[in-house]
Amino acid sequence: MSETARDRHTLFEDLQAILTGSLVVSLGVAMYSHAMLALGGNSGLALLLQYSTGWSFAVIFSLVNLPFYILAVWRMGWAFTLRTFAAVSLVALLVKWTPDWIGFSNLAPLYASIAGSCLIGIGMLVLFRHRTGLGGINILAIWMQEKLGWRAGYVQLAIDFAILAAAFFILPTDKVALSVLGALIINMILVLNHRPGRYAGYS
Repeated sequence: MSETARDRHTLFEDLQAILTGSLVVSLGVAMYSHAMLALGGNSGLALLLQYSTGWSFAVIFSLVNLPFYILAVWRMGWAFTLRTFAAVSLVALLVKWTPDWIGFSNLAPLYASIAGSCLIGIGMLVLFRHRTGLGGINILAIWMQEKLGWRAGYVQLAIDFAILAAAFFILPTDKVALSVLGALIINMILVLNHRPGRYAGYS
C-alpha cells in the first residue's frame, strides 16, 4: 500500500471526527454562552449578536457562515466544504440542545473561560486534522496554513483579537478579559498541536 493510501482518512474516520469534534466544541461554546463570555471567529461573532439581540445562536451561527462557504469551495474543494457545513450545522444544533441535556447551576466565569476554551480548542484540533473547519475564520486560517505555511493558530489569533475588541461595547471589562484568556488558550492549543507537516493524515 502506498504512503498516500495508508495516510488517507476513511469515510468512517471523517464521520467520527466530525461528530466528536462538533460535540466537544458545542459543550465549550455552551459554557461560554452560559457565562456570557466572548469568542473569536464566527462563533464569537454569533455569541455577541446573541447577547445584543437575543436571537438564537444556532440561527446566527449558521447565517454568518454562509458567505465563507464560497471561499471554501473555491480554495479548499467540495469535500472540505461539505465536511465543514456538516460540522457547523452540528455545532449550531448541539449548542441549542445542550441546555436541555445538562445544566450549569454554578459555573464560575474563570472556569468557563479555561475549561470551555480547552474543549473548543481540542474539538477544533480534531476537526482540523480531518480537513474540516468551523466556517468563517477557520476556513481562512486552514487555507493560509496549507497555501502559505502560516500556522492556523497564529492567523486565527490575530483575527480573534479584532473580534474580541468589539466585545468591549457589549460585555463588562472582566468578561472581556476572561474572553481574551480563552482565546489565547484555544489558539495555543492549535499552534502547539497543528503544525504544517506534523500530522500526515488527510481526507
